[in-house]
Amino acid sequence: MAFQQIGEQFCQHYYQTFDTNRAGLHPLYSQQSMLTFEGDQFQGADAIVQKIMALPFQKVQHQIVKCDCQPSVNDGIVIFITGNLLVDDNANPLKFAQVFQLVKGPTGNYYCHNDMFRLNIG
Repeated sequence: MAFQQIGEQFCQHYYQTFDTNRAGLHPLYSQQSMLTFEGDQFQGADAIVQKIMALPFQKVQHQIVKCDCQPSVNDGIVIFITGNLLVDDNANPLKFAQVFQLVKGPTGNYYCHNDMFRLNIG
């Protein structure tokens, strides 16, 4: 399967899971994974999912505007997402950007090794 397809499928699965069951994101990370969320860093699947679960909203919907993917070293994939974030019942979407670095784990499945998230405000 081509890196673009893998990247797009990962993002669709990631955001669908995030929007409906944030705790379900845990298997997408490893204990070596790192999330940088608005400048704060969290390492390991437990810490990353704990941060995501603690975000202060009840409902969220990600709308992907663009998904750019590139192959990386050792069969990895770099994904750059731009999109809109609909939070709770606010009609004004927030613009966001997110970068994922997918790498192959010991079983050959991809997991998110690096995750960087920023709201585009200003």
